[in-house]
Amino acid sequence: MMRVHLLVEGQTEEAFVNRLLRPYYERMGLWFTPIIVCTSIGHRGGVCSYDQIRPQIECLCRDTSAFVSTMFDLYGLPKKFPGQDDPAWAKLRTGQEKAEFIELRMMNSIRLKNFIPNIVVHEYEALLFVQSERFSDWGASKAAVKKLKDARKKAAPENINDNKKTAPSQRILTAMPDYEKVTHGVEIACAIGLSALRKECPHFNAWLQKLENIHTQGTSCTK
Repeated sequence: MMRVHLLVEGQTEEAFVNRLLRPYYERMGLWFTPIIVCTSIGHRGGVCSYDQIRPQIECLCRDTSAFVSTMFDLYGLPKKFPGQDDPAWAKLRTGQEKAEFIELRMMNSIRLKNFIPNIVVHEYEALLFVQSERFSDWGASKAAVKKLKDARKKAAPENINDNKKTAPSQRILTAMPDYEKVTHGVEIACAIGLSALRKECPHFNAWLQKLENIHTQGTSCTK
């Protein structure tokens, strides 16, 4: 059994890992443990700064018998995360390019062999646009579902805009004001299924593929 500690942004990601990723990968011999980031004494959830996150990653990496990865949204990511002050940042166009750019610089910053950075493009809710019709199971009207489907027609889930009015979560809240991130967000993802999510979300798929490759190749954290 290979263990993977996942430092995640909040309760939604924690539930997503426990409900969908862990049961699937257990059968493959990979054990996922989600850990919500600590933002202050007694408080967890949200990503405030890289200076706050880095020590937590490094602390988890001290367990050299396990790998460590992350689930942080690109949308709303604090500006001082590695790479965002690089002149090349302004030339990047897609969310996937930006996520990969930050991931590489996080890896160069931490430089620990058991660390596999992952930035979600643009945010967790992007995954739910793979099958927008699933929102109808939770009371979304036909008009609301149509709005979400229209957004999906114009862009792949991971390419949906990342500003305050058109980010995936904001589109969902506009169409369905009673949307609850932890409950609806996780149930809908489980209903869609991991296979469909991976097929439509290449960056998400590439992250899981990295973890699978490490396991199947028998790579050691300490090599």
